[in-house]
Amino acid sequence: MSNESLGWRARLSEDLATAVRRDPAARSKVVMLLSYPGLHAIWAHRGIHALWNMPGMRVPARLLSQAVRTATGVEIHPGAKIGRRFFIDHAIGVVIGETAEIGDDVFLYHGVTLGGRSMQQVKRHPTLGNNVTVGAGAAVLGPVHIGDNAQIGANAVVVHDVPADSIAVGVPAKLRQPRSTTPPLAVPSQAADAAVEWELADPALWI
Repeated sequence: MSNESLGWRARLSEDLATAVRRDPAARSKVVMLLSYPGLHAIWAHRGIHALWNMPGMRVPARLLSQAVRTATGVEIHPGAKIGRRFFIDHAIGVVIGETAEIGDDVFLYHGVTLGGRSMQQVKRHPTLGNNVTVGAGAAVLGPVHIGDNAQIGANAVVVHDVPADSIAVGVPAKLRQPRSTTPPLAVPSQAADAAVEWELADPALWI
C-alpha cells in the first residue's frame, strides 16, 4: 500500500481518472462527482479514517460511517486501511471490515464482503495486495492474504490465502489457470490489443 501523500485536488483527479479507466460508462466528471456512490464512499472514508485515529473520536467516526452506509450502500469500517486508486463498481452491498487492508489499484464489484470469521479483537479481516480484482458477490473471509494481481471470481467464497497472479473461483474458492497469461483490463492501450476473450474482467467469466 502506497504511503505517498497527495493534495486533495491531485487525489480527486486520480480518483476520477481511475473511474474513467475502470468504468466504460464513465464519460462526464460532473456525473461521476454527483452520482458515483463508490467514489462518495471512498472520499468519506478517508476523512472518517483520519477521525478514527484521533484520540477520543472513534464513536463519532463510527456514527459517520453508518451515515455514509445509508447514503451510499457501502459499509466501510473507519479502521479499514485503503490504498490509492481504489474503485468500487456500482457500490451497493459492499462491506469492508475493521481490520481489512487494501493495496493500490484494487477493484471491487458490487456485493463484495471483506469479512471476518473470528469474534476476537485481533486481525480478523483480509489483506488484499496491489492490483487485485474481486468479482460481484464474492466473500473474502478471515485474515487471509490475497497476493498482488490476484483475481477473485464472482460469488466465490475465499477462506484461504491466494498467491500473487492467481485466480480463485467457486465455493469454497479454488485456484484456476487462465487461458492466457495476458492480464485483463491492464491499461487501456494494452486492452485494445488484447484478444476478445479478455474484454470481461471477472475471472469467473473467462477461465
